[in-house]
Amino acid sequence: MVGGRSRLDVEGETVADVIGRLQSEHPQLKGWILDEVGRVREHVKVFVNGEVATLDEKVSGGDRIHVLPSISGGAVQTATRPAVQAAGTEDEQAELLVGTRKGLFVLRGRRGGPMDVAARRFEGAVAEFAMRDDRTGRYFASVTHHFGPKLYHADDPTAEWQQAEGPAFPEDADASVERIWFVRKGVEDDVLWAGVAPAALFRSQDGGRTWQLNRGLWDDPSRPKWNPGAGGLCLHSICTWPDDPSRLAVGISAAGVWLSDDGGETWRRGVKGLVPRYIPEEAREGALDLCVHNMHRAPLQPDTLYMQFHGGVYRSDDAGETWLDIGTGRLPSDFGFPMAIDPHDPDRAFVIPLTADVDRVTPEGKLRVYETKDRGETWWPLTDGLPQDDAYLTILRQAFCHDGRTPLGLYFGAESGEVFGSADGGQTWSTVIDHLAPVTSVRCSS
Repeated sequence: MVGGRSRLDVEGETVADVIGRLQSEHPQLKGWILDEVGRVREHVKVFVNGEVATLDEKVSGGDRIHVLPSISGGAVQTATRPAVQAAGTEDEQAELLVGTRKGLFVLRGRRGGPMDVAARRFEGAVAEFAMRDDRTGRYFASVTHHFGPKLYHADDPTAEWQQAEGPAFPEDADASVERIWFVRKGVEDDVLWAGVAPAALFRSQDGGRTWQLNRGLWDDPSRPKWNPGAGGLCLHSICTWPDDPSRLAVGISAAGVWLSDDGGETWRRGVKGLVPRYIPEEAREGALDLCVHNMHRAPLQPDTLYMQFHGGVYRSDDAGETWLDIGTGRLPSDFGFPMAIDPHDPDRAFVIPLTADVDRVTPEGKLRVYETKDRGETWWPLTDGLPQDDAYLTILRQAFCHDGRTPLGLYFGAESGEVFGSADGGQTWSTVIDHLAPVTSVRCSS
């Protein structure tokens, strides 16, 4: 990042002075050593002459300062690897972006699987999420490593990735980004949205190169009372409205659903009908601790939203103002994280139930995707090709997706390293690939 040099001469009276001047002379280092609040990142260690040092420690000429990642895992690498070309026609082919706890895997092969690894990037780091903006062809990857969470973009996922400027909090926010959960294309040209922890929404209007904090949501008066879920205080779901950039819905764990009708200038909660069974009944009225796990909007009928809640599957018919329970008594478990919808049919959605609340594996040792074709009135298991004996898998929030084609392609990955795919709307499944690192996200990019 500094022209391949491992040593630089920098002046300063304290460690903080030296790091500040280093970042001033080499802006590309900003955010790698210190977070937005000015603290040394959690997984970074600073040494002076071989001893762990604080930022206010005084230094003088001849002192040697080392900045190193903590001894707990890998750091970002971008070594290239030749792409694997798969046989078949373009319509038969697919590309998957699979985030794992040990980097991003680019898979290519026959639609529905099996597939080969075309490239692996960000080895040793957690690839939280990756997607492709089909308007521009640009790829985005959210990566968390010793030097904090970073967002990268590339025109070719098998080649070199460039770091974006942000998302990062402004100084007056007194916060630092802990994790970049999700990136979604906006309605206007070059607009993208990103959701982060601690529960904030960022907007880019230059194709993802720079990012700005949405102050309307960040400055909401109720924010001091928001509490995190087990995965932190995270904004993980962003639902845009087709052809109307003014209307947005976001899901936050554990602060509920938030709606905007003016492009994010102002926000209100949309939680009527949600039942937090983890809160004593007498305390549920007006509770803020509403743990949304996943949320999607039906593009052909944007008033329709589907949600996986912390205990409950819900549907809204009025753009998120009120919610109807469509899971209780109809699924082996109404707890879970992964969810997908059919973009061509607002009556059709898919969930992968997990046992609540501590175990969080597939119920009864059976890996089953459940489908509804009638807006949640009935659910049917889709199991052909999926393991049904001693299959105790965990599928995370962002690890289930569709490809938007007809018939619908569906893909999901497990923490045990398998990725499964279907090219016929879930009627039959195959193993796309196995033996990957624990899967954090799956998105189809072609």
